[in-house]
Amino acid sequence: MNNQLNPSASNTSANERVKMQVEVVFALPKEQYVVDIELPVQSTVDDAIRLSKIMEKYPEIDLDVNKTGIFGKPAKRDAVLHPGDRVEIYRPLICDPKEMRKQRAKEGKAMRSGG
Repeated sequence: MNNQLNPSASNTSANERVKMQVEVVFALPKEQYVVDIELPVQSTVDDAIRLSKIMEKYPEIDLDVNKTGIFGKPAKRDAVLHPGDRVEIYRPLICDPKEMRKQRAKEGKAMRSGG
């Protein structure tokens, strides 16, 4: 009986053999793209984006402009992922949220005063 290890298995690192599931998400005003992927443990946000092939489907994504996050919290592209994480690619803001609130408040005052 031969008890030697499989030589091809010894050529891959432990992290490459152990996989985890993560989700990659990109939302447009009228469409959401959600893909579940499997990747090696210790993979990064950048790895997940690359393996999801989302850049092929949405070539307008520019990772120098679009921010990324994990579960709604900003994350750098070299952040290490954990099993079950949701990687999010954010679209640039169209307008400043503070300015929009000010504008709505101003319009509300004008409506109440009959202006």
